[in-house]
Amino acid sequence: MAVSIAHLGPAGTYTEVAALNLAHMLQEQGETEIQRIACSTIDQTLYCVDRGDADWAIVPVENSIGGSVPITLDTLWQLENLTIHHALVLPIAHGLLSHSPDLSQIRSVASHPQALAQCRIWLDTHLPQAERIPMNSTTEILTQLPDDQELAAIASPRAAQLHQIPVKAHPINDNLENCTRFWAINRQPLTQGSRTSLVFSTYANVPGALVKILQAFAERRINMSRIESRPTQKSLGDYLFFIDIEDNANSANVRAALESITDIAENLRVLGSYDLIPLQANSHADP
Repeated sequence: MAVSIAHLGPAGTYTEVAALNLAHMLQEQGETEIQRIACSTIDQTLYCVDRGDADWAIVPVENSIGGSVPITLDTLWQLENLTIHHALVLPIAHGLLSHSPDLSQIRSVASHPQALAQCRIWLDTHLPQAERIPMNSTTEILTQLPDDQELAAIASPRAAQLHQIPVKAHPINDNLENCTRFWAINRQPLTQGSRTSLVFSTYANVPGALVKILQAFAERRINMSRIESRPTQKSLGDYLFFIDIEDNANSANVRAALESITDIAENLRVLGSYDLIPLQANSHADP
């Protein structure tokens, strides 16, 4: 039986490259047949796994320039049966794709909002006249480029090759150290790995509630590498907190910290323990 991986499509997205790397990892573990399922939006990849239509979802969670991907956090919070198994870190090098003969003729640049944000300075400098159009993915607009020489897209060189579109400039991201962290997620519980992601809210919006929770980890010398708040979407001023810690959820220190905050943290959930896996920019990028 084939193992299926849901990812943001169409073909050529950076998420698909991360999915290809995940497929290679699964093949090394003995899976012989891997099927990739391209989804139109990031949240649909997670819903696909939650429904059982795919075994894995690979989703972007954080970029070193653009910050977090809110739809990933919000959707994962809603789907309680999903668990993070791996974190893949992929270097990102954007290109400007267009059939325009000259940059001065480009009137619009389309891509995913994260990609547009990661190339903001380059666009301000080289295409200040161009409208920036947010899309669901970096490759969604590519089929329209042959018919419109005033339109450009920000996407990967691999996407340019797959869709046979000229690369007018590369790389155009403002920081050459640009990278994105992806989570590989499925429905199987897992608590193996050196890092853990948690989410919680507090019972009351009172002074010191969040500090007490953070102190529970600090007092046990558990390093926290990331914290972010997201609205619960229930009422104004009501927040969830996503945190990453550098320890396993089953370690004695983490278990003690979690037990100590049960009367403060509401809806506390371990999203998964996993290892951070760095990837090469062109690793396993062939279709």
